[in-house]
Amino acid sequence: MRNHVRLRLAVALAVLVTSGVTIPLLANATDIPETVIVTVRPKAGAERDLERVMANHWATAQRLNLVLAEPHLRIQAKDAEGKPYLVEIFTWRDEDIPDNAPAEIQAIWTEMNRLVEARHGRPGLEIVPGTLVTK
Repeated sequence: MRNHVRLRLAVALAVLVTSGVTIPLLANATDIPETVIVTVRPKAGAERDLERVMANHWATAQRLNLVLAEPHLRIQAKDAEGKPYLVEIFTWRDEDIPDNAPAEIQAIWTEMNRLVEARHGRPGLEIVPGTLVTK
């Protein structure tokens, strides 16, 4: 009986592979996800442009299968001087992606960096790895 089940499983997998279907759990079995907390401090007057660029970054990263769908949060806040900043939390599908990002993502990062400013001794764009504690 056990051999019969193994044979059926092998045939099913062969059909999937030859039909071009990918199974996310098998396709990315070695991926090690990395959750990041991204803080951006927009230059005065660049708030809307920065929000647009961040939305484009997220959409592009999703389209290229670079990120997990959840968690994803983008939060607006104001610092002690009343200047706006944004915090985005998301998870790269694999921790190596940021170091090997496709050109399309790198171009978005260049645009993002153009729209931010350092404040209070902190960089305009700050990325900190984190650990998801709650879901």
